[in-house]
Amino acid sequence: MASGLVALLDDVAGIAKIAAASLDDMSAAAGKAGSKAVGVVVDDTAVTPGYAMGFTPDRELPIVWKIALGSLRNKFFFLLPGALVLSAFAPWGVTPLLMMGGAYLCFEATEKIIEAFTHHDPVDEPDELALGSVDLEKEKVAGAIRTDLILSGEIMAIALADVADRPLAVQAGALALVGLLITIGVYGVVALIVKMDDIGLHLAERKSRLMAGLGRGLVKGMPKVMELLTVVGTAAMLWVGGGIIVHGLEHFRLETVPHLVEGVSHWASAVPGIGAVTGWAAMATGSAVVGLLIGAPIVAVMHFWPGKKAH
Repeated sequence: MASGLVALLDDVAGIAKIAAASLDDMSAAAGKAGSKAVGVVVDDTAVTPGYAMGFTPDRELPIVWKIALGSLRNKFFFLLPGALVLSAFAPWGVTPLLMMGGAYLCFEATEKIIEAFTHHDPVDEPDELALGSVDLEKEKVAGAIRTDLILSGEIMAIALADVADRPLAVQAGALALVGLLITIGVYGVVALIVKMDDIGLHLAERKSRLMAGLGRGLVKGMPKVMELLTVVGTAAMLWVGGGIIVHGLEHFRLETVPHLVEGVSHWASAVPGIGAVTGWAAMATGSAVVGLLIGAPIVAVMHFWPGKKAH
């Protein structure tokens, strides 16, 4: 009896060690995969606050919460199972899927740049202005969740590409962990951004001059912060989307463009003292140029092809 109990405890301890090792593998894989998706995360964080702006303060956080729940549904009900099926039965499809998503990001960014220069604001569309506040909120949330589906798809595909050589269980755990942590991080920051002006108003009412000054600064500065986020989000779309295209071309042995971008980055990284920064900036700029060259024809087709209309 005693020896049987000891053997059982040994088995339990062995299983626990295996489980702990698997968790370590999942955590390590998730950390490595998540770091590769940082550009898309920046874009997601920069884009989403716009969907909650323009509503009364009491609706801002509920809207962010609805979008966050939609994001989790996107990741766990659609993207995670799809990624695992792709990994198991068609691993060759990961790179083309990434490139398609990268092309979409390039299209989105290029379209935003064109709209900025032509002063066309999609918020002023007559169909949108005709909606009541409840219907407008539903439309904004649905639009944000659709955008999140694309961005989350890119995040999961990037993560999948980085853990494709791991066992399926580790892939599932790593993708689930990446999806959960990125959703919490992104929408936590988004919630803070959309409530920053309210926090500023609260601080402005304080008796302390320092707190009141800080509050007024937050209220006055938030429009500029939102403008900056728009610029950062657009730039992130371009260099992430273009970078995905560049790496995809390299994967398929179409190396002219990748070698050109890498050559410029290598040349810029030779700057003494700040070579790492200038090298990265050159790589990002080169990728963004590729993104523009990919996005512009797609925008032209979507806007000017008969029967087509950009969203």
